[in-house]
Amino acid sequence: MEDLKKLRDEIDRIDEKIVGLFEERMKVSESVAAYKRGVGKAVQDKKREDEKIAKVTELATTEFNRQGIESLYRHIMSISRMLQYQRLATETTETFGFAPYIPDFSPATRVVYTGVPGAYAQQALEGYFGESVESFHVQTFGDAVEAVNSGEADYGVLPIENSSTGGVMDVYDLLEAYHNHIVGEYILKVEHALLALPGTKLEDIHTVYSHPQGLMQCGRFLDEHRDWHQVSLQNTAEAAKKVRDDKDPGQAAIASMQAAKNFGLEVLKPCLNDIDNNSTRFVIITHPRVFEQQADKISICFELPHTSGTLYNILAHFIFNGLNMSKIESRPIKGQKWQYRFFIDFTGNLQEQTVRNALHGIRSETEHFRILGNYTGVES
Repeated sequence: MEDLKKLRDEIDRIDEKIVGLFEERMKVSESVAAYKRGVGKAVQDKKREDEKIAKVTELATTEFNRQGIESLYRHIMSISRMLQYQRLATETTETFGFAPYIPDFSPATRVVYTGVPGAYAQQALEGYFGESVESFHVQTFGDAVEAVNSGEADYGVLPIENSSTGGVMDVYDLLEAYHNHIVGEYILKVEHALLALPGTKLEDIHTVYSHPQGLMQCGRFLDEHRDWHQVSLQNTAEAAKKVRDDKDPGQAAIASMQAAKNFGLEVLKPCLNDIDNNSTRFVIITHPRVFEQQADKISICFELPHTSGTLYNILAHFIFNGLNMSKIESRPIKGQKWQYRFFIDFTGNLQEQTVRNALHGIRSETEHFRILGNYTGVES
């Protein structure tokens, strides 16, 4: 035990030196930040960092130590960049082109949603905007995004995530492709039911229609009826409409209770969800780059090469600025092998210093960086 204590004392002595040297290095990093600020030079100099890594790893005596030294110095350099970004960001009140605004919904406000009346999107629309706005529906997510982008609609309502089946990837891709912006979100409790023509019995059914996620969210129930043909449609309300229009007693739809009322269908079985607290998160988009001053959630996207450490370096900006990241999604970039686009949600407001620190750093170290929106959520 005495020998172990001596060894630990020796480690403590070395650690004191390491901490002192680390703080000395950070002071020099602050001077570097001041110089770069003065000449307008970027914080990250990858060529210089790679040269430094090569130089310090040559000093190691074993392969294991070389790998350790490389990992240690890449982390030190990352911390140094965090410090420099913070020093640079304290001199600006930039909100990255976003302007504060106060929502003002009136009967003249035009809002687009996907599907047909009775769709969950319409319920989310009414929950967020009320029933006095001028709403209209389109067939696809792309149609809705285009309507907002062109000015045909002031706002759009799009499903982006379900609590049991995850993200709606098509919507993520459209948010990146079009320069619309998220100004709100609405979380709607989803309660699926099995709908059919009046007088239909469960044993009559041979085909069931719904949105792909509707089918997935009722997987346990459908496993009990494996002889049924499952058909995916654009929207759960479209499925209910098809059952009504086809007038085939062998067809059924998985949709909302509201859709049953809208299309005159009978509820054969309510509450089909695999999970009782099944909810869908809808985003509210508009074209101008605006945000409410009390907004508390930010969505961003960016691209990174498929190389070691790149994502870690980006996530460090959240850690060093004390920001809570609530979600991360990755999407492969079409036509670019092993290249990915990341979507991240985190808590914060564009007017906060820590948020600006992080966003300055992330923007500098990624490609095709975009702030998708700063907004506040509403739950039904």
